[in-house]
Amino acid sequence: MGHRVLVVDDDPTVSDVVRRYLEEAGCEVRLAADGADGLAAVAAQQPDLVVLDVMMPGIDGLEVCRRLRRHLPHLPIIMLTALGEEADRVLGLEVGADDYVTKPFSPRELVLRIRSVLRRTAAHTAAPAATETLIDAELVVDTARRIAEVGGMPLALTVREFELLVFFLRHPGRAWSRTELLEKVWGWQFGDQSTVTVHVRRLREKIEKDPAAPARIRTVWGVGYRFDPLDGSATA
Repeated sequence: MGHRVLVVDDDPTVSDVVRRYLEEAGCEVRLAADGADGLAAVAAQQPDLVVLDVMMPGIDGLEVCRRLRRHLPHLPIIMLTALGEEADRVLGLEVGADDYVTKPFSPRELVLRIRSVLRRTAAHTAAPAATETLIDAELVVDTARRIAEVGGMPLALTVREFELLVFFLRHPGRAWSRTELLEKVWGWQFGDQSTVTVHVRRLREKIEKDPAAPARIRTVWGVGYRFDPLDGSATA
């Protein structure tokens, strides 16, 4: 893989196991024992991905994620959450995590999730793609430069939020189930559908004039979501 991965976890046993598996997969791994050390490590040498435990003393993982998202919206973040703590998983997604793995977890599963996120991130930073601009009224998305704007104001979107928005713009007027969106946007054959729900909510907050009454990303009850362009078109 050859990527730099920062693991932030106050449990040295977990950190050591994760480090060994990631190094076997070809990653360069750095460990941080708490939130403050994790933030300092990111500032010192921005990693390609952060694995972040939710429950830590001092600055917890949710607050670390919030702070990172304010300054590094495109940095991939995978949260580690306790088994059964659905509230933690949802909160992690709401503050900007790209993915999560529940404890106890299989280190191999974590490596696969990391590979999936990094593979999609690498595709965005590879050779420049053909110029494509997606436009819906005041919403403009440049897929090659990975820039999204509303009324000329840039949007701070995470990797997944950007991918979800581009997918909707490319496929207007069709209802998609959460399962289909997990497969098409996340590349998952299975997973927690709340991941989609939270990302749709976050995206609505950024592109809708009234997120409580969305005009673009509409809920199709019993199915999922449908993107309705305001100007009747989604490409230029």
